[in-house]
Parts: sequence; C-alpha cells; structure tokens
Amino acid sequence: MDKGLHFVLCVITTMLLLRETSQTGEKNDPKMLAAPKSDFATGSRGPEEGLPTLTVTTILEDPYVMVRSAELEGYCIDLLKALAAMLHFSYKVKVVSDGRYGAVSSNGNWTGMIGEVLRQEADIAVAPLTVTSAREEVVSFTTPFLQTGIGILLRKDTVSQDMSFFHFLAPFSKETWTGLLFAYVLTCFCLFLVARLSPCEWNEPKNEENHFTFLNSLWFGAGALALQGVTPRPKALSVRVIAAVWWLFTIALLAAYIANFTALLSSGSEQLPIQTFEDLVKQRKLEFGTLDGSSTFYFFKNSKNPIHQMIYEYMDKRRDRVLVKTYQEAVQRVMESNYAFIGESISQDLAAARHCNLIRAPEVIGARGFGIATTQASLWTKKLSIAVLKLGESGELDYLRNKWWETSCLHQSRDRWSPLQPQALGGLFLTLAIGLALGVIAAVVELSNKSRHAAGHVKKSCCSVFTEEMCTRLRIKENTRQSQETSGRANA
Repeated sequence: MDKGLHFVLCVITTMLLLRETSQTGEKNDPKMLAAPKSDFATGSRGPEEGLPTLTVTTILEDPYVMVRSAELEGYCIDLLKALAAMLHFSYKVKVVSDGRYGAVSSNGNWTGMIGEVLRQEADIAVAPLTVTSAREEVVSFTTPFLQTGIGILLRKDTVSQDMSFFHFLAPFSKETWTGLLFAYVLTCFCLFLVARLSPCEWNEPKNEENHFTFLNSLWFGAGALALQGVTPRPKALSVRVIAAVWWLFTIALLAAYIANFTALLSSGSEQLPIQTFEDLVKQRKLEFGTLDGSSTFYFFKNSKNPIHQMIYEYMDKRRDRVLVKTYQEAVQRVMESNYAFIGESISQDLAAARHCNLIRAPEVIGARGFGIATTQASLWTKKLSIAVLKLGESGELDYLRNKWWETSCLHQSRDRWSPLQPQALGGLFLTLAIGLALGVIAAVVELSNKSRHAAGHVKKSCCSVFTEEMCTRLRIKENTRQSQETSGRANA
C-alpha cells in the first residue's frame, strides 16, 4: 500500500515537473516571442485564430515608418494593415537590426532587410525598398506600390545665385515679349491711321496738321503702358475706342506681369544654377553624396553614362566624408552644410514639403519603384502583388500618398514657376484685335458720313469724294509742304 502510494506520488510529481518545463520552454522559444520593445513590436497586429502570422522587417524612415508614442505609424504601416485585411493574415513588425536597406557586403553576404529575408529572420520586407536587378536575383519583389526616381536635394541659400541683369524680363517668355512688341506697334499704327481718317480729329485736313503723328501715337501707347495720361487726347469716337481697348489691355498685362514676377521671386526656381546632374559635377561649391550601400549608389556604379561615372568616382573616393548612413542624417546635413543629397525623388519631395528651405532640382533620372520583398519560394509574392494592384485601382494608394506627403509649406504646394506663355494671354490679344478692328471700322464710317454730306454739296459721287478725302488725309504732310512752298513763292 505504501509502495503504491509512493509510486502514484512520484508519477504526479514527474508529470507536474514535465508540464512546468514545457511551459517554460514555450515562453523562452524565440519563434513564439513578439518583437521586443527595441523592435517596436507595438506596431504589430496580434495573431488571430486560424490566420497565418508573418514577420515583417522594415526600416525607420519618415513618412514610411515612424515611432509615435511607442507605436509604429506611417505609409508602410497603413499599407501593411490594408494588405492584412485584404489577404487575411496577421503580422509582427520588427525594425531591421543594422539599419540598412540591403546590399552585398565585402564577405559576400547581404546586409539590411534583404539579408534578413534571405536568412528567414523575416518573411517579408515592407519598406521604401527599391526594386533592382541585383536584389531580384536573391529575393522576389511584388508589383511596386510607389514610383520614384533619383533626384538632387539642395538647400536654397546654398544654390541661389545673383539675378541676371535682364532678370526683369523673366516673367514672360520670349514669344510673349515678341507678341507684346508686335501688339504695341500695331496698336500705335492703327491709332495713327484712324486719327487721320476720322474727320473729328481735325477740321481742315488741307490746312491743319494732325496731332496724332506716328511718333505721337507711339508716345501715347507708351504712356498707357506706364498708366500715365499723355497728349494728344483723342476726340473722335473711333480713336477713343482704340485708346480704351489699349488701356484695358495694358492694365491686364501689367497685372499678369506683377503677379508672375512676384511668383518668380518667391519660388526661386530661376535662381537654381544646379538644374541637372551635369551641373552638379561641374560646380565646386557643394559636396554631394548618397546613402551608403543604397541602390542609388550602385546605380551610379553600374551606369555607363560618363556623367554618372564621374559622380560615382567622386563619391567612392570620398566615401567616408560624403556617404551617409540614414536618410535623416542626409536631410540634416543638407540643411546645416554645403551638401547636396542624391536619393529617391519621392523622399526628397517630402523633405522639401516639410522643410521650406529645401528644394529638389528639376532633373530626375533612373525611374524605379518601391516593392515588397519576399523569399523566392514564397507563396505570398503573387498574392501581395495582386493586392497591391487592387489597392492602386481602388485609389487607396493615392489616398495614402496624399495623406503622408501633406506639405507644411503653403508656397511649396503649388506648381513650379514658369514664364508666362502667349497662350495664357490669348484672350487678351483677341480682345485687343477686336478693339482695333472696331476702331478702324468706326473711322471708315465717320469718313463715309462726311463724304456723303460733302458729295451732296459739290455734286460728285460719294465714292470719289471718299477717295479724295482719304488721299488728302493720308498725304496731308505733302499737301501742307506744297501749300507752304506755294505761299512762299507768292510772297517772294
């Protein structure tokens, strides 16, 4: 009896010890652990019954993944939530241990998020990870969820240059200035012609000099451009029509010039001597570099373009001084020193929106995309690609883009400044042309009415009188000289 009781107690004790050991083993199993606080596991979606759980590696970069109140948030976190809801999986998020995106190290191993996916430390990588041929050889990428390129991030005061002597001409394009000059000369000529044809501008064409000579007409048009009233003052209705239309034209023109010149001064786009990568290589004032081990660095390394090769050689020789470790370090360096950062254009647009003293150069090269990295044998690659396409078709990706790229610089949200083209003033030119035509028609009508009345007195046809009147008015200077010469001879 005692032996049996002792045996039962031993069995119970052994079972309790085995059960405690099993529970302790489960607690210490790294696969069952959520990511530690240093990996910001609070951004994870807890496992649900019957749903697969994926380990997601990412990198801290604004606005893709950020830490706010011990929680992860950002574009990639929202994208991950949308994908999980669509494909019915749970996930655990961990930040990449070495803080890198992924490149081949000197010993032949992959670093960063690519390395963690290869070593199966993570199932997928959801981050601003550029799809490249080298990475595609070792991992699989989904359809890109963001399109980007390579640009140059600059600080405005480091690249601004003195305005040119003729910078005041910049608000209008060359074509616009040519059109304005033509409109000015044509208007003054019409003013001169109509003033001569209209009977109201003089009483005796044969004995009186018309005040609207061509030089006076040019002066009258220039005075309107300066918003100044000048003599001679128009008397006839036809001349007043042309003068009023020209005044209206000049007021609208000056308003457009002032508005565009103000936009030019505030945007500073014409003050950028560095417009292209070639300009960056030629200058000596700024140092330039990119992220160490990034796809941008290897783009220049593998490029056959001579300019790109010069950029790579410059960065390679000075890698300790010009290459940066993180995107945040790059932005900070651009803001604090004479440094130009070469990187993803979409991230640079965000930096320019958040920091109003930064600007991205116009040229963008190497069109590329950000994709989700998985292992090559993963069954999730196609599912994630289809889900990304559906999110794009539904407008969800555009919504996330607008949400996280919202600018805090109001003047940065508008389009880049550009010279005003003739098409923008097409309606104004058309209004001027109609006014000139109406003025000429009114002058012809006024002359016709006078010719009709004169034809009744001299008993000639209206057409002959009209022709004589027109010839007399258009050749008034010659007639005046002849009359003066005749009177001089008579006096002699």
